[in-house]
Amino acid sequence: MSIRKKLLGAAALGVFLLANMPANAATTIKIQSVLSNKADEIVMLKDFAETVSRLTEGEVNFEILPNNSVVPGAEIMNAVDKGLLDGGFAWTHYWSGIHPAAMLFGSPVAGAGVGIDNIAFISWFQFGGGQELYDRLWGEMGLNVKGFMLQPVGPEALGWFKEPIESMDDFRKLRFRTPPGIPGQTYNDIGVAAVAMGGGDILPALEKGTIDAAEWCCPKPDSVFGFQKVLKHYYLQGLHQVVVNADLYLNLDVYNKLTPLQQQIIQTAADASLMKAISYRILENGKALKKLTTEDGVILHDTPADYFTEYMAAANATLEKNAAENEFFSEVWDSMKAFAEDAVPFWAGAQTSNAALGNAFAKSLK
Repeated sequence: MSIRKKLLGAAALGVFLLANMPANAATTIKIQSVLSNKADEIVMLKDFAETVSRLTEGEVNFEILPNNSVVPGAEIMNAVDKGLLDGGFAWTHYWSGIHPAAMLFGSPVAGAGVGIDNIAFISWFQFGGGQELYDRLWGEMGLNVKGFMLQPVGPEALGWFKEPIESMDDFRKLRFRTPPGIPGQTYNDIGVAAVAMGGGDILPALEKGTIDAAEWCCPKPDSVFGFQKVLKHYYLQGLHQVVVNADLYLNLDVYNKLTPLQQQIIQTAADASLMKAISYRILENGKALKKLTTEDGVILHDTPADYFTEYMAAANATLEKNAAENEFFSEVWDSMKAFAEDAVPFWAGAQTSNAALGNAFAKSLK
């Protein structure tokens, strides 16, 4: 056989093998959320999932399961750790009972006491050492988990009330739904009867009178929940969750079975989700607030001034206490403070100008 025929035969064999080579098997990762699939947060979670599926050309897909599909919402993290779930979706401060530093990543109370807002938090996370500390969190918690921060939100509204509150004395007369963990505990520290409960329980509790007032998030998610059907007095400015992040948790064994490229694609999609979530929230919350106040009979109020001084003092005391008791908590908080020394004076000053311009425009609309 001539050399030319041998080369042609080898080329033909190569083409045959490539054409008949099996494609990488598709992987479906089942994620249970702490929310119903009608919740607004699921919009951006599905956007993230679609991005991963497209970039991997269908090799990695996420199936989003609503709360209580496999385990109760409060057990999601343990189920992911044990491999009962491939993954979970929740707010990391929910797991502050496992480790107090979870609060600093999920909901650093009162902006970590140093004025960090949701955009500054992303700066700390991506460029100020936060990502490296976040990756260490799961080992500190003793969990077989890989986490991805997806959805920064904030600042969250103080909440919804049956009647206006003029001062903290009025506030302290009420039973108030708060998030679990340190942000909610800080309300107890200033004399507010804080009741932690899951999102799906809030409206029934309000209707039954188990609680008198409640917070959840921001105008769009709040309106999806239907707070405006029960309560009409809304306060936007709150400190308990100036920053709050919804995260994806994957069982580490599930994650390690993915190829390095697939793992990088998930990380890249998560990084994109950080900015897309903020962009989505600004417009959606704006449209929702407009509808709430112009069509649904909701009255918008300014938060009483004494709330800020009391809550901030209690938050700082809580941060100091946890830093004194837990070495990793202290390390994370020190990192945030070092970042804030460099970044917050600039960012706060710039935002003051933006806020003044924005408020002037908002007043002109009235």
